[in-house]
Amino acid sequence: MGKSELLYVIKPSQQTKETLLQLLADHKEVQFVSLMGVDLAGNDTDEKIPVNIFLHDIDKFLTGSAAQTDGSSVVLPGIATLNDARVDMEVDKDVNWYVDYNYEHFDEKGRMVGTLRMPCFLTHNGEYVDSRSLLKKSLRYVEDELLALLKKYPHMPGLENIDVNEIAHLIFTTATELEFWVKSPRENSPIEALSSSQVMQEMYWQRTRGNVRTALEQTIEMLELYGLEPEMGHKECGGVKGQIDSSGHMTHINEQLEVDWKYNVGLQTADNEILARIIVKEVFRQNGLDISFQAKPIPGVAGSGEHTHVGIAAKLKNGKVVNLFAPADMYKDFLSAVGYGAIMGIMKNYEAINPFISATTDAFNRLKPGFEAPVCIVTSLGLAPDIPSRNRTILAGLIRDLDNPLATRIEMRSPNPYTNTYIAIAAFYLAALDGIKACAASKKTLVQLEKEISKKAGQKGFYLEKDREYRTEEDVFEDFTAEERSKLFGEPPATVWENIRNWEKFPAKKKVIMEGGIFDETVLRSFAEGAMIRWKTELLNRLIPEVRADVIAAKKLHDANTGTAFDNAIWKKIQAVRNKLAKDSAKEDCIFTEIKKAIEAGDHDAVSAKFLEMQKLKESLYALYHDYKQNIID
Repeated sequence: MGKSELLYVIKPSQQTKETLLQLLADHKEVQFVSLMGVDLAGNDTDEKIPVNIFLHDIDKFLTGSAAQTDGSSVVLPGIATLNDARVDMEVDKDVNWYVDYNYEHFDEKGRMVGTLRMPCFLTHNGEYVDSRSLLKKSLRYVEDELLALLKKYPHMPGLENIDVNEIAHLIFTTATELEFWVKSPRENSPIEALSSSQVMQEMYWQRTRGNVRTALEQTIEMLELYGLEPEMGHKECGGVKGQIDSSGHMTHINEQLEVDWKYNVGLQTADNEILARIIVKEVFRQNGLDISFQAKPIPGVAGSGEHTHVGIAAKLKNGKVVNLFAPADMYKDFLSAVGYGAIMGIMKNYEAINPFISATTDAFNRLKPGFEAPVCIVTSLGLAPDIPSRNRTILAGLIRDLDNPLATRIEMRSPNPYTNTYIAIAAFYLAALDGIKACAASKKTLVQLEKEISKKAGQKGFYLEKDREYRTEEDVFEDFTAEERSKLFGEPPATVWENIRNWEKFPAKKKVIMEGGIFDETVLRSFAEGAMIRWKTELLNRLIPEVRADVIAAKKLHDANTGTAFDNAIWKKIQAVRNKLAKDSAKEDCIFTEIKKAIEAGDHDAVSAKFLEMQKLKESLYALYHDYKQNIID
């Protein structure tokens, strides 16, 4: 059986008992069924239920909760506890189901064995508690609120060509772009070589070669078979050129790639992203290559983002689709009032969104100046309405095509491949709703709304904060100092704790995310607790051991006979850093010990501060030891 003859997707229209029985009878290679729930950290469940059990209980699977899971074993802290752990799994019949094939397991007829993965919702004591349900409820709430708002204000600036009474329903168009690093197993390129290649722009959109090219092409083919409609696969800016061994095989591979596929709607967008990551990982592994979806797998080199695009369209009763972000005259205005409101709402309330976006140390490692990753809450609209441009240094970019109003959307550049896309999308739209309501109630013209988002610090606005700026067309990294960025665009958090703490620091913005009662205190506490557990556990069991290994590896290379005054002086500095990091004395604890004690005491402010100090000392150790080694010639 060829690839084209396999069963890949079961669409909602096919998810009836009769159709499913026929499909599974025709495709005996599908031997397992798995219900895919998504916890608050974005982890998807995957179990192996023999297909005969599914067929026997098909009515239960299709009409109710046919399976349960141990909720205390996934990220639902404070919700599913050890003494109340049962979580029921309710199949979602409004999205595509797909078959996940095992490329290394074949049945007696030589066909790859497949698992039918059915997205589902998780319920605990009758309440929906999973990421998929949070997104579904959020979009339903935002749609109801926006439809009511459009009827209340039927003549919104920029939408004069739309009769709001002809709107049948709203469409929340979203898309993600997946960046990742690929390398030969057990091989690592020197950071200096990777950094130099990036600075010299040697790799962006270069030709892929050998098994990397094969894997990329096969990935695009697989995305096509699953109906994701891939649009592009290409080299990203990070990496070095691989080498070819005597047998013609590629070695020393270490490069960054990106794969893009067509936008979709709501839940299907996030489900497709999970599928795409599985395909990428499996196809590249089949070609002997390791994949990393980490936001910053290599220090000092470009990290991997997952830019998330958000838009809102209206489906009219006559079948026509119109973009609610696009103005009636694309050459005269950047956005409609709905579009301006959406981008203002996200910008103003981003401190309450960010805990969902950057919930790991890895995420913060990516968000550093100089790597085309956003560090400030600021947007760019373009040089002029009739001159669309792309500013790659900002947080939220306006994407426009003068000849295609349907393409108008907001690109959020902060998410990374491990951001929980379900929750991120929900938070973006809830914040956007707040801004749209403000702009509608203001009855401002499009010129006045552009003036609002373009205001200078110190100027009072009707919605945006007085002492902040929210738009720039300049290079955020080159044209502003760190102090200027913090003053104009807000002080960015530097750790997971600082980010989570923003819900306490900005209660009004937190309230915006909680509108509609979807993200209630229970959900926010559970998400925060899960993020904090992972942060502290990683710090103790991974990050400190990694730095300790660096300290141990930084050994003295000269002696009294071979060393110079320079060697002695720089080694003294190195030794001081090593001791500060890792060696307790009778008078004071080292950084590692201080972090451990702060974690035990529950002093998260101290943990955060000492962690940042550890990072600075680690960078200092690396720089000093690099210079020291360079001076040793014997």
